[in-house]
Amino acid sequence: MNFKTSMTTALVALASAFGGAYFYHMMAAGDQTAEPASATATDSGFVSVPGHFTASTYAPTDFTQAAETSVNAVVHVKVMQNGNVREYESADPFYRFFFGPRIQQQTPPVTGSGSGVIISQDGYIITNNHVIDKADKIEVVLNDKRSFEGKLIGTDPSTDIALIKIEATALNYLTFGNSDATNVGEWVLAVGNPFNLTSTVTAGIISAKSRSIGIISPGQNIGIESFIQTDAAVNPGNSGGALVNTRGELIGINTAIASQTGSYTGYSFAVPSNIAQKVAADLKEYGEVQRGLLGITISEIDNNVASKLNLASPEGVFVESVADGGGAKEAGIVAKDIVKAVDGEKVNSVSELQEKIGRHRPGDAVRIDIERDGKPKQFMVTLRNTRGTTGIIKMSDKDKLLGATFEPVSDKDKSSLRISYGLKIVQLKDGKLKENGIENGFIITKANRQPITSVGDFEKIVATASEGLFITGIYPNGRVAYYAINLED
Repeated sequence: MNFKTSMTTALVALASAFGGAYFYHMMAAGDQTAEPASATATDSGFVSVPGHFTASTYAPTDFTQAAETSVNAVVHVKVMQNGNVREYESADPFYRFFFGPRIQQQTPPVTGSGSGVIISQDGYIITNNHVIDKADKIEVVLNDKRSFEGKLIGTDPSTDIALIKIEATALNYLTFGNSDATNVGEWVLAVGNPFNLTSTVTAGIISAKSRSIGIISPGQNIGIESFIQTDAAVNPGNSGGALVNTRGELIGINTAIASQTGSYTGYSFAVPSNIAQKVAADLKEYGEVQRGLLGITISEIDNNVASKLNLASPEGVFVESVADGGGAKEAGIVAKDIVKAVDGEKVNSVSELQEKIGRHRPGDAVRIDIERDGKPKQFMVTLRNTRGTTGIIKMSDKDKLLGATFEPVSDKDKSSLRISYGLKIVQLKDGKLKENGIENGFIITKANRQPITSVGDFEKIVATASEGLFITGIYPNGRVAYYAINLED
């Protein structure tokens, strides 16, 4: 019995050996002539895979070309903010007796760094607004170690994008890709200068799109957040750097990370290229962003909201209110409408709607699909600018002379500072305001004794001021300040 069992085992082993050798021979021969066959479904419900797969079928994605293209077009942006003298009232009676009521304190210069992306061979560079915010000096260092002084062309705090320029030619630059065409799961590269480690490349995939994380909106009346989320490693210093696809196309500007420590812990966020490209083009051509507005206040729809509104599903974006004089009201959109699509593209979140509208300029007409009382409706809406008109807003000579970017004061600032109106300075460049000691964040409440409630109000005062401006305002810390500005010298 044992002998028979042993013989049977030996025969099976021998047959298996010959079978394996034959199978290997056939597979090797097939490698020279056959291509992998497609998978087909069988009656059993399983997948049958005829033929075979070669090693090349599962070849890893090659990042080398995209990395080589990107590192030569990503720059190191170094900034410095000059120190200044701050004055405040002393509460110490002895100090006040001997030295007077005011204390002067000299603050040291502040330095920082980030990344930027060259987008033209003549030296235009995109970076983040928070990289160059409040900078008195901008230095741009190329991958070949050449260094240039950077000139600030314009900023858009609402998207955290800024455009700077260096005087150089024949530069390597990245071309814009279509961020709308990207897909979750797609490979991407993040290129930048984390921790001053120049020309660093990391890889990951797109984890989500149209992500809002609340880093822009709280400080902005018109914050646009529709980030591309990736798991490519991004750290401090990567801000303003490139997010590229495997073809080396620029599909995003790395902007933020989700972290409790300040360093990378798994997720990073980039401004989509379709937004960044439009903002950069506006800043280059007009000096400020031409933002088209629907004129509505909107909010998300979840299951609770859908239930209260008797909606079939929690899809779309809820219209809370419609502004007087806005394009939406003129077209016929009303409060409690549900926005379902823009120009035929579905929207299912506030960030998606903001992104799609944010690509347009004042005067553009967009088709808005609405659900009202369970029935679909369509409206053509002509977008307005921040002044309520359809025209392009250009910086006047006096705007350039003053050297500032403004926005209406937020409801939060009004409440905390107990003011009813005002115009907030969100970006200072070289100009009369900066020369006279005005700092970022200052809220202008009056100019030449006239209340300032909007950008239009201030522009009218500036346009008619023949010699100078007398400005009254308040800083975010509650300090009231007055400035007399000579516009002639």
